[in-house]
Amino acid sequence: MKDTTSNDLADVPKIDEMLCFSIYSASHAFNQLYRPLLDELELTYPQFLVMTALWARDDRTVKDLGETLFLDSSTLTPLLKRLENVGLVTRNRNPADERQVLLRLTEKGLALKSGASHVFDCIGKAVGLDAEAVSKIRDTIASLRDNIHKKDKHEN
Repeated sequence: MKDTTSNDLADVPKIDEMLCFSIYSASHAFNQLYRPLLDELELTYPQFLVMTALWARDDRTVKDLGETLFLDSSTLTPLLKRLENVGLVTRNRNPADERQVLLRLTEKGLALKSGASHVFDCIGKAVGLDAEAVSKIRDTIASLRDNIHKKDKHEN
């Protein structure tokens, strides 16, 4: 094994100077903040994202939902099966195109929306930023994500 000297590591950034670490650690903090709130709803964070997307626009295809959430079908399908098993969504083949699976909220899934409203309030208060600051940060992070996706597509 090669000995590493301080000169060999001189060009390595400090962890707290890395943008990716800032985003990662903020994501970890969000997960810790969400966990007890979502435990009350008996949802995981990815399931909560699915439900939030469906509350915003119900009756959509799995493919459309996957594109919205940046999740592939191998990740999304188990989430949707679990949500279907607990009676929050239905999954049915589109009669007009059997290749598509349509998602719809059940009455129980719709009713959960009112129970989830406090989650959004708690997160907003915990963030401690005004709406304009949140919007700017969100847009910047979305731009970073989109740039990374574009770079990946150009390299493949």
